[in-house]
Amino acid sequence: MRKDQQLEGVTLLGNQGVKYPTDYNPGLLETFENLHQDHDYVVTFDCPEFTTLCPKTGQPDFGHIYISYIPGERMVESKSLKLYLFSFRNHGDFHEDCVNIILNDLWELMHPRYLEVKGIFMPRGGISIYPFANRADEQHQALQAQRMGMNFPMLGK
Repeated sequence: MRKDQQLEGVTLLGNQGVKYPTDYNPGLLETFENLHQDHDYVVTFDCPEFTTLCPKTGQPDFGHIYISYIPGERMVESKSLKLYLFSFRNHGDFHEDCVNIILNDLWELMHPRYLEVKGIFMPRGGISIYPFANRADEQHQALQAQRMGMNFPMLGK
């Protein structure tokens, strides 16, 4: 079991009085120490209820966000991530922007070894958009290139 000092900075988990944000706020994100830094492993978050607003029309957009990363020294705390993602609810940006904002915010927060964010957005006007973005440290550049290549849809089946 983790000691209290290892949970310093984790303030949202277990807090019954947490209010859901109404505006985009990366300051909600919290981290904790990765106790398994001696090897690579993958953490994946499946966020099927992501919502944001179209920056032009203000209409709601609905998406499914997948976040996977290989942690370095710090890891994102899941309740803070949930509240952070909820903070996009009234944020007006294109799908591609949201995926890249999430990627950059998490990269700056944790400095992981590898990080990827993929969005599967509901069709609007008969078109679905699936943005994918990733980043890697020096040791994981080959993985970054491989994963980027895997996310190009097959054309002309």
